Amino acid sequence: MKKTAGVMGWPLSHSLSPRLHGYWIDKYKLNAGYAALPVRPEDLEAVLRRLPAESLQKGEIFRGTNLTIPLKETAMDIVDVLDPSARRIGAVNTIVLGESGEMIGRNTDGVGFMDSLNEHPDVAALQGGTAVLVGTGGAARAVAVALVDMGFARILMTNRTRERAENLAAHIGEKAEVVDWHARSDCLAEADFLVNTTSLGMSGQPSLDLPLDALKATAIVTDIIYAPQQTELLKAAKLRGNETIEGIGMLLHQAKAGFEAWFGTRPEVDAGLRDHVLEGLKGNE
Repeated sequence: MKKTAGVMGWPLSHSLSPRLHGYWIDKYKLNAGYAALPVRPEDLEAVLRRLPAESLQKGEIFRGTNLTIPLKETAMDIVDVLDPSARRIGAVNTIVLGESGEMIGRNTDGVGFMDSLNEHPDVAALQGGTAVLVGTGGAARAVAVALVDMGFARILMTNRTRERAENLAAHIGEKAEVVDWHARSDCLAEADFLVNTTSLGMSGQPSLDLPLDALKATAIVTDIIYAPQQTELLKAAKLRGNETIEGIGMLLHQAKAGFEAWFGTRPEVDAGLRDHVLEGLKGNE
């Protein structure tokens, strides 16, 4: 019987996940499918509860779904079982249906972020340094945990709503410090690593307002947004001579564990996959 999975979010026009997983399904010749499933936060639980039965009526087995903006934190109160990865991060980006039909909430964003950075040896040299994290959403929570695991001594967090930054800092612990939004550019003088986790700069969204005048020349800048491939933040950093890392790597690497759990095959992130996914960006930037 055909196994199916998908990605849920609102909106989903930017998502390259169907293209990504479709590449692997074709490569490994699986009887499987992966689809974009636009879902509003208020409808998430109802959709998740009814999809398994609806899939069986079509002769398919619904195995689970990825979650993107703005559903990652909403799912924490919906899934039946929280995997330690999701519990530690405080957000769910992958749901897998267990043998008894229970919804298991996982988070592969943190591991995906670290795996993508492992492709850039210069990042390892930043251990013990200071990272500046912009944003406090579901992806930010995963990135913050990853920064701790990577050995950053300080993580400066800034967000337009200070309360959300304070909540995330409390979740992360003593390495986290909150910076007021109005001081976001000044704190870049301390940054060895800068990461944007907000949706600002995504195709169809306003640009991130973050002047880089104070940023160290040696700082590395990354943006987890992958559509467009080169955000205004990355362009500005590159013009200053800073090393930059695109968001596409995190997208590719975070997808591995979910694909394996749903379809039983451990996929590989290779040049062919990267080229195929990036081809989907053309005309949308």
